[in-house]
Amino acid sequence: MTTQPDTSTGNGTGPSGAGEPSPGTDARFATSSAPSWGPPAPTLPAEPVRPAAAPGAGEPARPFLHRAWRGRPEDPRWAHPAFLALLLATAVLYLYGLSASGYANSFYSAAVQAGSQSWKAFFFGSLDSANAITVDKPPASLWPMALSVRIFGLSSWAILVPEVLMGVATVGVLYAALRRRFGPAAGLIAGAVLALTPVAALMFRFNNPDAMLALLMTVTVYCVIRGLEDGRTKWLVWAGVAVGFAFLAKTLQAFLILPPLAVLYAVCAPVSLRKRFAQIGLSAGAMVVAGGWWVAIVELWPASSRPYIGGSQNNSFLELTFGYNGLGRINGDETGSVGGGGGGGTGQWGETGWNRMFNSEIGGQISWLLPAALILLVAGLVLTRKASRTDLTRGSFLAWGGALLMTALVFSYMAGIFHQYYTVALAPYIAAVVGMGATVLWEERGRVWASLTLAGAATASAAWGYVLLDRTSDYLPWLKWLVLVGGLTGALGLIFVTRLGRRLALAAAALSFAAAIAGPTAYTLSTVNTGHSGSIVTAGPSGASTMGGPGGGGGMRGGFPGGGQNQQNGNAAQNGQQGGGTGGPPTGGTGGFPGQNQQGNGNTQGNGGTRGGNQPGGMPGGGPGEGGMGGGGGAGGLLNGANVGSAAKALLSKNAGDYTWAAAAIGSQNSASYQLATGKPVMAIGGFNGTDPSPTLAQFKKYVTDGKIHYFISGGGMGGGGGASSSTSSRISSWVTANFKKVTVGSATFYDLTQPTSSS
Repeated sequence: MTTQPDTSTGNGTGPSGAGEPSPGTDARFATSSAPSWGPPAPTLPAEPVRPAAAPGAGEPARPFLHRAWRGRPEDPRWAHPAFLALLLATAVLYLYGLSASGYANSFYSAAVQAGSQSWKAFFFGSLDSANAITVDKPPASLWPMALSVRIFGLSSWAILVPEVLMGVATVGVLYAALRRRFGPAAGLIAGAVLALTPVAALMFRFNNPDAMLALLMTVTVYCVIRGLEDGRTKWLVWAGVAVGFAFLAKTLQAFLILPPLAVLYAVCAPVSLRKRFAQIGLSAGAMVVAGGWWVAIVELWPASSRPYIGGSQNNSFLELTFGYNGLGRINGDETGSVGGGGGGGTGQWGETGWNRMFNSEIGGQISWLLPAALILLVAGLVLTRKASRTDLTRGSFLAWGGALLMTALVFSYMAGIFHQYYTVALAPYIAAVVGMGATVLWEERGRVWASLTLAGAATASAAWGYVLLDRTSDYLPWLKWLVLVGGLTGALGLIFVTRLGRRLALAAAALSFAAAIAGPTAYTLSTVNTGHSGSIVTAGPSGASTMGGPGGGGGMRGGFPGGGQNQQNGNAAQNGQQGGGTGGPPTGGTGGFPGQNQQGNGNTQGNGGTRGGNQPGGMPGGGPGEGGMGGGGGAGGLLNGANVGSAAKALLSKNAGDYTWAAAAIGSQNSASYQLATGKPVMAIGGFNGTDPSPTLAQFKKYVTDGKIHYFISGGGMGGGGGASSSTSSRISSWVTANFKKVTVGSATFYDLTQPTSSS
């Protein structure tokens, strides 16, 4: 294969000489000096194509370690070692101080513990090994953690290391996706951007389902692009399998990227139209099988012999999927929820609108390179506007860009429950677009508009980084000026890149990239230096997010809007005494719920308590002092667990083997804390919010009569507020307090269900 000399500084050839692919270009796609996205260049008569020799033909086989280090022969010598270094650096970064988060979200950690003790609980995703109720998600994200705990025992590392490995795997898949078409440089840029995104560093060290979702969505896009490359059916089938398992991690959020990917393949795949639609149909079938087998078993399983489906009002996973976890998230109509949003305005879950990803609630989590990504996406599509229908460069921009725009659009306008950490789903898409856009424009830097666009992307990143850093002006106040000056200087160099020598041109590009990632890197380092626990967590330093939803972990200012809380963040001097527990790692603010008049202890270091004892916010419906405060422990809040002291642990552990459940508590965070502390099953009455109608009062009475529950833990959940089903937990609480002996241990109150009062 011959190439023509290149007289420009770009156009897909390296500066080392005419006709040689640049280090950032895969030699398999370098068919001529003209890029595939531009108008076709005249070609010289092609030489006969000889069959490629088998690897190692005519020379001794390379040792395995050499192949593992060197990588593919067609890549530059530095490429694979740099990739391995990226994976290693990501792993070290995400493993650093991992145990500071304790059990992280005790809601999911309790289910992991249960799954490590009972295969039935493992399959259903039950909150306890006695299988009273499940978590409010499918169980796939719990399975790797539960297997880890089965092997290594219950610990913070056993729970969280699988999440770290998912983060490293996501970086690896993203690199592989970009390297094939855009070269190793693009893959390394994208991998670094992803690893240093603050919300990614948060969620790949946390035990929510979002880590697995992000990995499987990245795998999905990778498989679709492979299908666009050669039209083989297997890649569409694997994409369907990935989406199906993603559904088993976080239900309908897995389907957000399906519309743009399906349309893209139907239009741009390099096979006949009939075959394209047949392949999409097979992919859909694979998705249904991969995600539907578990749903079918659960729906067909007799309800009397399986746990109640948490988060549903009718013990139905389908209702959970299309209601609370589905359309309810979009329109805010979520039965059993703690509150919906306000479409097109300000709701209990923050402002909705086109700028939601950039506002003070979300911006510091994900949006650092979002302006640059949007600029580079448009530039990539302009650059490939004259390419053929099946052009893979344009297809790649459409795949990653379509996934980015669709997900961001839904997140921006969803009126139901929305948390800042959901935006980790955007991180691989942003990183991919930045990596692709930067490399193709660098190759085209000989064109004035390409160099100006690169400079514009660098300027946008520097300016937006300055704005985000200025929102936390007390955190590294000098950094915003360094980002701004460095970014603008680099952008100036990119404008005149064709007049600079090779070294100065590379220096300008490096300076621009360094300035762009300096802000998110600082926030990421702050994130990994801090433990995170509870149901709502955020990345970055204190004040990086000011979302006003229900009070919980993650530096949120205050609690539920309109509740009248004393909204103070960072009250380290309080030591957990103002509506928070005393134990556990440093966490974000834990303001209470309406009427608590409690102070959120943002990023405070608790004293004493068990490892991972999450600092709770005020207990809904409870009086002052019922938050965990040392001694015997205390009741947990809706979004954070309780601090379980040694006396409370001893009380619940005594003779626990004689009962199906050592105790029962309203709300899953409350029950989870006691279960993790004792290792014994604790029933979560009403599921996560305490609003699920399970068990009914009649069922609970029968459990007590049959001697299956030892203690009832006072407090927790929503305290009887909101929704018809919440009255179920209220009636149970009223019946228990009126008929059984009260036992006080420290600040915690229990009722011994084996000791009725004389009046009862």
